[in-house]
Amino acid sequence: MKVLNVLRATAGVHALAICLQPVVAGVYLNGSPAGLRMHEPIGLALAFLGLGQLLLATAWWRTTGGRWTAPAASLLILAGEVVQIAMGYSRQMAIHVPLGIALVAATVVFAFWVNKRQVVVA
Repeated sequence: MKVLNVLRATAGVHALAICLQPVVAGVYLNGSPAGLRMHEPIGLALAFLGLGQLLLATAWWRTTGGRWTAPAASLLILAGEVVQIAMGYSRQMAIHVPLGIALVAATVVFAFWVNKRQVVVA
């Protein structure tokens, strides 16, 4: 039960942080270089949050009989974030922007999904 609570908190922070990314990108596109200076470290932090989420989802699955879909979804999100970082650094905006939209959607859906899971205690 404790692992699930930490997973829920991590997924929530992950979702909030990834929703902040389009905002700071918009600040940059509005003409402020500070937006790009904020976009990069948040993006890197997202990969670490994704790794933590993956580890917690795997622990939840293996130790408490949680669903295998949680680590699978977390792995896909983390893989997408790694590709996203690479596309951002290489300025491949044709991939970076739509992948970013998909990652925001997937991360927010995951956070809602893991928070609505009912825990059955035997």
